[in-house]
Amino acid sequence: MLAIGCASLAFGSSIEELEASGHLHIESALTPQNGIVPGQKVTLTLEIATDRWFTGGTRIGIPEVPGLVILQTEQFASNASETHNGQTWVIQRWTLDVFPQRAGDFTIGPIPLQLKMNGGEEGDIQGELHSPARHFTVAMPNNLAQAKQWVAAPLFSVRQSFDRALDNLTVGDAFEQEVLLEASDVLAMMLPAYEIEKQPGLAPYPSPAVLENKVNRGETLATRSIRISYVAEQPGQFLLPARDYFWWNTQSTQLEVLSLAEVRIEVGGVAAGPKNTATTTRSSSQQRLILLSSLVLLVVALRLCWLYLPRLPLTGLRVRLSKLTRQIRALRQPALANHLNPGNSAGD
Repeated sequence: MLAIGCASLAFGSSIEELEASGHLHIESALTPQNGIVPGQKVTLTLEIATDRWFTGGTRIGIPEVPGLVILQTEQFASNASETHNGQTWVIQRWTLDVFPQRAGDFTIGPIPLQLKMNGGEEGDIQGELHSPARHFTVAMPNNLAQAKQWVAAPLFSVRQSFDRALDNLTVGDAFEQEVLLEASDVLAMMLPAYEIEKQPGLAPYPSPAVLENKVNRGETLATRSIRISYVAEQPGQFLLPARDYFWWNTQSTQLEVLSLAEVRIEVGGVAAGPKNTATTTRSSSQQRLILLSSLVLLVVALRLCWLYLPRLPLTGLRVRLSKLTRQIRALRQPALANHLNPGNSAGD
C-alpha cells in the first residue's frame, strides 16, 4: 500500500501535478524571432512532452490578438519520441500560423491546451494547461513603406495568359485573359487583387476570383486565379496596362518588383447591324413564290400559244389575243383572299 501511494504521488493525480512533478513539460517558440515585416508568416510551435503517454486528443484554444491573424492550418500534431537519462519521452508538436497585419509589438498570451494522459495508478486524467506567452516585434523597412500593398513570402510569382492571338480581332470577337498569382507561406486572401480598367469599345466581364490554399508538410501554397472575358465592341486600338506587384523576399530580406507586361490589342472591321431573322426569312419566301409564279405563267403562256395560235384565223387574231391576255392576268390573282372571311369585320 505504501508503494502504491508513493507511485500515485510520483505520477500525480491531475494534469497540474504531472507538470509540477516533472512528468509533463509544455514549451512554445516563434520562428522567425526577429526581422519580421507586416504580412509575413510567423510560426508558433507548441511542444508537449511527457514520460507517460497520451490517452486522448489534444485541443488547442486559438487566442485573439488585435493586429494578428492566428490560424491552425495543420489539424494533426507532429509526433516524436526522445530518450533523456534512460527515460523515453513522448512529444507532440503543434504549429499555429501567425500573420501580423501591421508594425508594432505583439504578445501572444498563454494558450489553453486540453490534455488527456495516463496518470499511473490513477488511470486516465485530463485537464487544462497553458503554454508560455511569447513576445515579438514587427518592423516596417524604409523601402517597403513606399509600397501600398506587398506580398511577404519566400516565393512569389505572377503571370498572365490569353486563350487566343490578339493580332487579328474584329468587332464582335471575344477573348479571355487569365492572371495567376502564387506564393508560399501566405494565405490566398492576402494575395493582391487585379484591378480592371474599363475602356470604351472593349467590354470586360470578370469572373469571381478563385482562391485556393494547399498545405503540405507545414508549407502553405496560396493561389489566386482571375479570369476576365473581353468583347470587342468597336474597332480601334486598346491597351491592357502593365501591372507591378511588390514582393518582400523573406529569404533575402529584399524588396523586389514583379511585373505583368502591357498588352496592345487592335480591333478591325465595322460592327454589323443586327439582322431581323423573321423579316429576312419572309422576304426570301416571297421572292421564291414570285419566281415560281412567274415560271408557271411563262409555261402556261407558251403552251397556250403553241395550241391556239396556229389555228386562229387572221381576222379573229386580235380578239383571241385579248381573251388570252385576260386569262393570263386571271392566273396571277392570289389563290386566297387578302383577309380571312372577306367582307366580315372580324377578319381584320
